[in-house]
Amino acid sequence: MTEHYGEWTRKGATISDKTARAEFGLTQEQIVDAINDGKLQYRVNYVYDNPWYRLLRREVEDLVEEQGGTDHLTQVKLKAELAKVERELRRHRKEIKLLEEQRSKLRAELSE
Repeated sequence: MTEHYGEWTRKGATISDKTARAEFGLTQEQIVDAINDGKLQYRVNYVYDNPWYRLLRREVEDLVEEQGGTDHLTQVKLKAELAKVERELRRHRKEIKLLEEQRSKLRAELSE
């Protein structure tokens, strides 16, 4: 048990049950069943008195691979990475738009 304690504190090694549902397409029932079967370790955390499970990412990935196969896990990871890149692109486009507006205002002030 102590050799895995560091995994609980390492950045990116854990995910919430909500993230597991969104990122890997699992249902809450599948997560609870896997916990009851001993396939997933978990910690219960609370936010404003609302409980949520913190799970080990590698175990969730193993569960998804077991249920859907290696190809399915690869597809899920690729979709999640694509969504992350698209979010970043949207954020950068907004920043570029704001900077271009600021540049236009500054140029207008300079030409006056």
